[in-house]
This record gives sequence, C-alpha cells and structure tokens, in this order.
Amino acid sequence: MGEEKDVALDKVHPLAGTEPMEAKLVDSLPAEGEWQYEPKWDGFRAIASRAGGAVEIMSKSGNSLARFFPEILAALRTTKSDHYVLDGELILPVGDVLSFDALQARLHPAESRIERLSRETPAQLMLFDCLALEERSLFDRPLADRREALEQFHRGEGSGTLLLSPCTPRRTHAEKWLAASGGALDGVIAKPLAEPYQPGERAMRKVKQHRTADCVVGGFRRAKDGAQVASLLLGLYDDAGLLNHVGFTSALGKEDRAVLTGRLDQLIEPPGFTGKAPGGPSRWNNGRESEWFPIRPELVVEVRYDQVTGERFRHGTGLLRWRPDKAPRQCRMEQLQYELRRSQLNDLD
Repeated sequence: MGEEKDVALDKVHPLAGTEPMEAKLVDSLPAEGEWQYEPKWDGFRAIASRAGGAVEIMSKSGNSLARFFPEILAALRTTKSDHYVLDGELILPVGDVLSFDALQARLHPAESRIERLSRETPAQLMLFDCLALEERSLFDRPLADRREALEQFHRGEGSGTLLLSPCTPRRTHAEKWLAASGGALDGVIAKPLAEPYQPGERAMRKVKQHRTADCVVGGFRRAKDGAQVASLLLGLYDDAGLLNHVGFTSALGKEDRAVLTGRLDQLIEPPGFTGKAPGGPSRWNNGRESEWFPIRPELVVEVRYDQVTGERFRHGTGLLRWRPDKAPRQCRMEQLQYELRRSQLNDLD
C-alpha cells in the first residue's frame, strides 16, 4: 500500500502519524487495578486527524488510508471541530454483518471502484480514544480524561459514520460481552484508566475469542522435503452436501507425523473436496502453495479458530483432538461463527 496524502504533508496535524498504542495478548481480563474494558473490533486500526481543512487517516503501519475511504474523509471534513486526532477502527457493515472481506476490497488501485464501493457499502469509524482536541494535546493525560474528551467530541460530531465504542469499568460486564456475542465479537481490550497514551507500546491487554469446530480432513500437504505431512486441509459440508475447503491446521506433534503420514497415504483418493477446493502452485502465487493430496473424507478433527472471513478460517487453526466418534456428514458449515452483526452492536452498550 503506497503512502498517499489527502493534502500536503506540511498541512496535516503534527500528530497525524502517531503510532497507535498496542495490546498484549493475555488469557484472561485483568482484575487488579483500575481498568476500562472495550470491545475489540475486527477492522483496520486507524488514526484520524484534522487540522483546519487538512484531514488524514493513517494505518497502524504508517501508511495513508485516506484515498480508500472517501466517505470517512467526508465525515471528518464536515465536523464543526476542526482540530483533533482520534484513535479508532475502520469497520464495514454489509447487510447485517461487519465484513473484513469488504474492508480488504477497498485496498484497490482503481479510484472509480473505490468511489463505487464507498457509496454501495459505506464504512464507519468506531472511535475509542482522543489524542488531541482543539489546541490541547492529550497524550500525557490519563485515559479517564481522554475518554471524557472523546465523549465530548462525539456528542457534537457523532453520526452514522463516526461511532463511539462502548466501554465499561466492570470486568463482569466485559465478560458478559464475550459470552453474549455468541463468539462473533473478536475479543475485549483492557486499558489502564490512570495511564497516559503510549504510542507503539503494548500498554493494553487483550483477550481474544476462540471458537471450535469439528472439521473433515479432505486432504493434506507434505513438508518441503516431500516425506511427511505438513498440514491437514479442513472441510465442512454445505446444504447441497458438498465438502468445501475452509482452512488448515499444521499444529501436528513431531512424534505423530510419521504415523499420521502413513495413515493419510492409505486414504489418498480424489476428489477429496467436492465443493470449493484448496489452491495449488500457480503463476498467481509464485509457487508458494505446494501440491495437495486428496483423501477419502473419513477423518474428523476438532480445531480452534479465531475468525471466519468469506466462509473460511482467516488464519491457521489449532488442532485440539481427533473425533472418531463424529460422523463426517455431521460436520456442517453452520458451525461457523461469523463477524459481529450490526444488530448485536446495541447489545454491547
């Protein structure tokens, strides 16, 4: 993604390029001390700023996102306040679902396509911190003060495009968010109330949602030396009875690989997947995808995953256990828990 500014560099807010404060992954929400808990949104982290007529949206990696989200720029340009820096997350609802796929589709070189998508599926900016407001820098202020400034900003400027992320000081409330979202929420962030904003530092804590699914092993890939299995290719059946590739797991113990390879070799038989199938080496992926071997759909594994995008696991999964007690045909697509639905947003307040 090339860095493209909406206005000249010398006109943007001097804090526009602030590196966002990060979060450390933990197993449970902190209970000691004073914390503010917020939903973890599954989108693009963004620092949005305005200095007079100059507006900017910067990504976590330090690149400009401005040209990809013209509807967000328009919302920032029309605020009565004309001097601020806000920390938030770009999210994009498609129908009733917040879609990460739709966000990725915005990162396109064609301006005409971006303009069309911004009209058909407009994005939103979920705000959760305020780094500067009017002529005041709030970096050194505790979160409690920054949140007060953010709520002040949102009372005057909030809209269907500029949203305010819910928060709570109660750990039990945050835990209910995780339970009540049915796995659709990406997780919860804990922020120390008394601490200043710390750019680039992992000063926050995050607990991520992990879901499980029972999947059919429809094939496998071998290690680079071609000897033993490297990863299992996972599938789920749809309403038409087709087995669709949904992801992979490579979390295989070294001592198990030799035995497992022998077992898989005995099951090799096409087609493996009868619906959507894995990719292989091609000129499009520069040979990064190795050849895969289809097997008879007889093995079932339970895996842990974090997010589903486009009816596939977005990342590799963790193998929890084999499920010899489960019939492959019982492994269906409806197990998957998708992105947060818009109707669930009100439940987080």
